[in-house]
Amino acid sequence: MKGIGSISMLHVIFLTMTVIGLKNHVTILPPLLKTVGRDGWMSVILATIIILPWLFLLVYIHKKSNQEPIADWLKLKIGKIASSIILYIVAIYLIILAAFTMRETLQWVTTTFLPETPMVVLLIIYTLLCILLATTNLQTIAIVNVIVLAGVVVLGFFVAITNIQVKDHELLLPFFEHGFQPILKGIIYPASGFVELLLVLFLQHQIKGRIRWYHFAVMVFILMGLTIGPLNGAVMEFGPDEAAKQRFPAYEEWGLAAIGRFVEHLDFLSIYQWLTGAFIRMGLILFVVAEILKMTGNRKRILKTLAPPFFLINFVLFLMNDGLFLKFKGDYLLSITFFFFFFLSLILVIVAFFSNKSSKKVET
Repeated sequence: MKGIGSISMLHVIFLTMTVIGLKNHVTILPPLLKTVGRDGWMSVILATIIILPWLFLLVYIHKKSNQEPIADWLKLKIGKIASSIILYIVAIYLIILAAFTMRETLQWVTTTFLPETPMVVLLIIYTLLCILLATTNLQTIAIVNVIVLAGVVVLGFFVAITNIQVKDHELLLPFFEHGFQPILKGIIYPASGFVELLLVLFLQHQIKGRIRWYHFAVMVFILMGLTIGPLNGAVMEFGPDEAAKQRFPAYEEWGLAAIGRFVEHLDFLSIYQWLTGAFIRMGLILFVVAEILKMTGNRKRILKTLAPPFFLINFVLFLMNDGLFLKFKGDYLLSITFFFFFFLSLILVIVAFFSNKSSKKVET
């Protein structure tokens, strides 16, 4: 199954930095700051520690599936009907996840830079771009990601270093201001990003070499850093109360960036960071959907099958009030995403475990 279009583990790590990193760098910050405040960094660290044992389940599934396409492996082990039910549920949920990313991205664009531009126009353009990316192969997506990620990383370090002059580290104190209960509640938010590492298994047949536990661990620790950085930055620059009121704390940090006295208003650079990150995230998620539904490489079928439901779900989300959308995303979607991927991993582990036992009986 490997060969043309296959990628290395380094490319996989880079993809997770963009695809999951966007979520942990941007999406989870408002609810995390609102729930935990200045101690949000502790929720991220605890989520990282808790998720590490779960990584062994991913390695176990990867090993027992013999790096075959998950769709084919499930069909072989549990039959066509049961596997189809699982795969279609996963595909539908992934489309919803991509749609929420689209809604959040265009909400930010229309709020900050293009308030007079009809959102439907932006939606049509960006939907076509993401669908077209999904019609390519994994290697193409990985190459595009490496190119855009380089700029994203450089700009990320730039804004972090530039804003040192306005950061007040004392705003991180006192630790555990409201006890451990808010910290424990906040664990679910970064964890909802970490569990998306399960998506790597749906691409395993196109990855060169075996995926080891330490590969997943590296990804988790990188994601932890991508979460804590803007989280603590928002607290140190705005204070926990003001940061918790902001819709897009990571973007607001760009508003403070300045070089000397005369070079200001550098927040336009965040456009590149956010739009490229969202583009890769939605494109890869839709590519995974195409992979699950056995449409990879069939451009016409992908356009006919994925574009209509993706656009329709987006259109429904755009009809929602901004406040309602933010509340649903913060209070429900992130938690649902965590439990969805966690239980999906348990289902795959059960399939792997019992299929292994049955195969041993056949051998004896």
